[in-house]
Amino acid sequence: MPHTESAGMLLLTLLLPLFGFIAVLFIDKAQEKAIRFTTMMISLLTFGFSLPLWFSFNSSIDGFQFYTNIPWISSTDSGFRIGIDGMSLLLVLLTTFIMPIALLSSFEPIKKRVKEYYAMMLLLELGMLGVFISLDTMVFYVFWELILIPMYFLIGIWGGKDRIYAAVKFFLYTLVGSLLMLLAIVWLGLYAKGLPGGHFTTDFLVLREIAPSIPMDIQIWLFLAFALSFCIKVPLMPFHTWLPDAHVQAPTAGSVILAGVLLKMGTYGLIRFNVELFPMAMHQFAVPIAWLSVAGIIYGALVAMVQTDIKKLVAYSSVSHLGFVVLGIASMTPEGLQGAIIQMVNHGLSTGMLFLCVGALYERRHTREISEFGGITKVMPKFAVFFVIAILASVGLPGLNGFIGEFLTLFGAFQSPFLNNPWFSILSSTGVIFSAVYLLWMFQRVMFGTNDNPSNHSLKDLHRSEYWQLVPMVIFIVWIGIYPSTFMSKSELYVQTLIGKVEKKIFGTTKYPLIKAATSVEPGTSNEVHGGH
Repeated sequence: MPHTESAGMLLLTLLLPLFGFIAVLFIDKAQEKAIRFTTMMISLLTFGFSLPLWFSFNSSIDGFQFYTNIPWISSTDSGFRIGIDGMSLLLVLLTTFIMPIALLSSFEPIKKRVKEYYAMMLLLELGMLGVFISLDTMVFYVFWELILIPMYFLIGIWGGKDRIYAAVKFFLYTLVGSLLMLLAIVWLGLYAKGLPGGHFTTDFLVLREIAPSIPMDIQIWLFLAFALSFCIKVPLMPFHTWLPDAHVQAPTAGSVILAGVLLKMGTYGLIRFNVELFPMAMHQFAVPIAWLSVAGIIYGALVAMVQTDIKKLVAYSSVSHLGFVVLGIASMTPEGLQGAIIQMVNHGLSTGMLFLCVGALYERRHTREISEFGGITKVMPKFAVFFVIAILASVGLPGLNGFIGEFLTLFGAFQSPFLNNPWFSILSSTGVIFSAVYLLWMFQRVMFGTNDNPSNHSLKDLHRSEYWQLVPMVIFIVWIGIYPSTFMSKSELYVQTLIGKVEKKIFGTTKYPLIKAATSVEPGTSNEVHGGH
């Protein structure tokens, strides 16, 4: 059980990027080294302050820990409510881990508007952390929308030649879905107000007790409003078209953050809101969502197979790999949901590393066309080792992290009583084969063969900064692949309890006991900082 004062560590982890953002704004734009140093130090401190959350987190407690409730808008019972459970803990650590690596990858490529770039990166980290720890629907919405601002500028200013088109497309797609989510948030608050003795509230802890009992004809519309916003962010086919453009045009660090963390906001939202708040509607839509995920897995893989641009190939691979996460969620089984959560982390590491490798090639040749390369292993043998590790992790090779998540999601979907159809797993498993085809084929064309292009003869191998980016990724890719229970044990109780509640609501019985911590924080308690919920 974490001590009461430990809750301040979560708040400090969230606020550090904000302090850094403000500090960078006050540094003279000519002091580029000071700007880079300040941003990196703030990002490393954020990661450092997030580590005690990991070690203090009690995996045997059901509910949210490090809970903080600070009043915000009294008339709507909106408060700055934050806390983490096993799922959000993993995503918070993923965010704070990847951000310093993304910043380090920016030191050489980013030469213009350095001050604005690093300020936007810190603002982006603030928004991502806020999404994962918010326990108030209005605060969640604020952080969700906040992310649009820095990501729009990161793509629009520091992106490729079609950056404006990609930035506007990304902004409009996300904004449309978000507006529907806002309407659903307001409706939930009004529904709470209409209950006997009720009042308007945006407290997630209150709403998750109320929402499952909303009549189905209304629950379906609320479910769809949330689901559209989250499916766009995943992105789930057919809402995926903004992603390849955004990935290709974004700078390397933008692609790393986009693939590593931003896409996980969509899958996180599907679990946190759609499954927790509307289990009956989720049951009704599980099969259509599963079919969309299968279509995304196969379509993303087939389109990736014909790409000539390495970065676009990796972008379409994200569409395919995130399909496994959504399939695990739709299965609503402990194995499927555990697989979905760990696959969020896995995809962030392996695909983030792939984008780092693609960025390293681009900085040396200023092209991403596969036809421009060949025989690179002869001049960059150390780079080839890291590149193939990232590819094999994405393929799902046993012993590396990708295998664990894909296996569990397929296993969960195969035995799901909600999907009740083995073809979801059978068809999805072809995505594993296709991923091996397009990734290994790309690696063969880029890294092997004859080095005929004179521009490739003098390419330099990895330098020290790139080792600092890639080695930490490899450590966790291998760690999760060999001993995944280190990480999965954090979310195990959350998954069992959630699936137990879903089964009890739908079938009237549950496979898992609903464990209640003795030191829970009940909705509506005082505005003090609590150590656990």
